[in-house]
Amino acid sequence: MMVSGNDAAVALAEYISGSIENFSNLMNDKALSLGLSSTNFTSPHGLDHDEHYTTAYDLALITDYALSNKTFSKIVNTQSYMVNINGNLKQLNNTNELLGYLEGVYGVKTGFTNGANRCLVTACKRKDLDIICVVLGCDTKKDRTKDSINLINYIFNNYSLIGIKNIIETKVDEWNLNNNNYFTINKGISQNLEIKTNESQIPYEYIAINNSNIEKVAISINVNPYIDAPVSSGCTVGKVEIAIPQSSSFSVDLVSCNSISRKNIYYYMNMFLKDYFSLLTF
Repeated sequence: MMVSGNDAAVALAEYISGSIENFSNLMNDKALSLGLSSTNFTSPHGLDHDEHYTTAYDLALITDYALSNKTFSKIVNTQSYMVNINGNLKQLNNTNELLGYLEGVYGVKTGFTNGANRCLVTACKRKDLDIICVVLGCDTKKDRTKDSINLINYIFNNYSLIGIKNIIETKVDEWNLNNNNYFTINKGISQNLEIKTNESQIPYEYIAINNSNIEKVAISINVNPYIDAPVSSGCTVGKVEIAIPQSSSFSVDLVSCNSISRKNIYYYMNMFLKDYFSLLTF
């Protein structure tokens, strides 16, 4: 069976179109799994299309995920690389103008289309603070470079990383030390109850915060002093509220460290017998 040139071209075009759609569907599925609420792909190549879009925030999330891949992280942190093409050595140079120029920069990606203009996503780490900076829609390469440098330097000059998890747990430990007789356990065989945070609910171990707000982080502990026995270990008895200026506040459950049984008939009989025999030996 003979196939005309036109038929072959149509078949190839349909194959390419189908492949692009399949790749786009895979990319959109991945975007959903990463929680990207403002991203939609219509192609894997990223050329302008009305339905192909994302945001600076979503690009930061994509970048954070991509950098967890060691191979990707190594590639975007490479300034130049020599390749052998048919016996000829050729040097490939990274187009990221900040790589090797600005302190701490280790990636990630330049970009340009007529619709997006000049874009640059930068990963930068200095000491313990690791950030991702996204600059979009710049008219020139010089503008994206300048804006990126200004944003990155502003963050490192004005923000510090604090161990919010450790701060919360230290606060709860102090509360336990200062409130030995806080709880009244109704019908409990003991009144000694200690609390701790439900660690799994603390959203992050560290958080970057403006230096002027570090002393303004507010942590309040709210627990009900009256509890009915029995109390099981890990039972929720209150909450710790964390308010961070210019950031999302959150709360974490406070749970019991130990269990306290409820007084039953055997407990009362035992107490009666102890009192009775103590009177006999008096």
